[in-house]
Amino acid sequence: MTDTADIRDLLPALQDLRHDLHAHPELGFAEHRTAGVVAEAMRALALEVATGVGITGVVATLRVGTGTRSIGLRADMDALPMLERGIQPWASRHPGAHHGCGHDGHTTMLIGAARQLARTRHFDGTVHFIFQPAEEGQGGAAEMIRDGLFERFPCDTVYAVHNWPGLPAGTVQTRPGPIMAAADKFELTVRGRGGHAAMPHTTPDAILAAAQLVQQLNTIVSRRIDPVQSAVLSITKIEGGHAHNVLPDQVTVTGTVRSFDPGVQDCIEAALRSMCAGVGASMGVEIEVDYLRYYPATINSAAEARFALQAAAAIGLDAREAPAPAFTSEDFAFMLQARPGAYLWLGQGRADPGAEDDKPLHHPSYDFNDAIIADGVRLFVGLVERTLPAG
Repeated sequence: MTDTADIRDLLPALQDLRHDLHAHPELGFAEHRTAGVVAEAMRALALEVATGVGITGVVATLRVGTGTRSIGLRADMDALPMLERGIQPWASRHPGAHHGCGHDGHTTMLIGAARQLARTRHFDGTVHFIFQPAEEGQGGAAEMIRDGLFERFPCDTVYAVHNWPGLPAGTVQTRPGPIMAAADKFELTVRGRGGHAAMPHTTPDAILAAAQLVQQLNTIVSRRIDPVQSAVLSITKIEGGHAHNVLPDQVTVTGTVRSFDPGVQDCIEAALRSMCAGVGASMGVEIEVDYLRYYPATINSAAEARFALQAAAAIGLDAREAPAPAFTSEDFAFMLQARPGAYLWLGQGRADPGAEDDKPLHHPSYDFNDAIIADGVRLFVGLVERTLPAG
């Protein structure tokens, strides 16, 4: 079993690495420096290293013994397109890019696991360390799969770990079945003719049509979806008009849908399209629907979810089944469609939940908690040693 003492000597360098990655955030499919840092770290361990997998992804491979089984461990590398407001010395040096979701910490933990496994070699089989680009809404996992990820680097199972500020440090949660929601986005373009605000009878009113549409869309989940199912539809942006006395010829309504069941997803999209057609006909406007299902639900295989909790408990973490999935989304979903595995939440809550540095994911002042680097390294190592036990 890998305990904290086994990796204590690795932690100072890993913390420095995490701070360096945080200070140099890169957006999806532009993680060139980050990928270079990862590749150099993996080559220093004499691992097999492939770069440019899925544009900017890196996969490093460690083989030990004669075992034929293999495991994939995934960490995401990209930052968010947002301005950081952190004041720490390692705050972002790139305005408009911020590691506000902790991917710098995930990459660091996986590098730490590779360092530990390369020196202890207490397993029998093959480990593929998958450093993925473009998780934040751009489908980097799907791009790696299209680039032959699992054909080039066969994995019997695959796991990912994400920090979770809502859980205390030292805890791990996951669950069989859905763990994160499918993510859809829609943009509805309402087109009238435009005209004078003092003569609304002469032109279809795109703003009024958009207002009716927003009201109707907000009834879909409550009136079209079985109450025992879970879904969210949120309108997030409305744009139209430029002057107080002009009826605009166009208004756009943008939003997102989150769900866990493909049947629910189908029902919501069909209802949305039907409502657009109805409002368009009744208001005399045209409504163009652009509906994109960009991430499927992240669905853990039951056996691997239970296995992961057992592995976490075996190294001394407080491992529990998550009581419910989250409505946030994750493109690790694509990997779980291709291979059995599980997505795990690693608690990173501070000892004082009200502390100034205790911020939720995607907050402009969020910063990964360095105190959980050891937990993440041990968890990755534990998954490998339990999956590929040495003879």
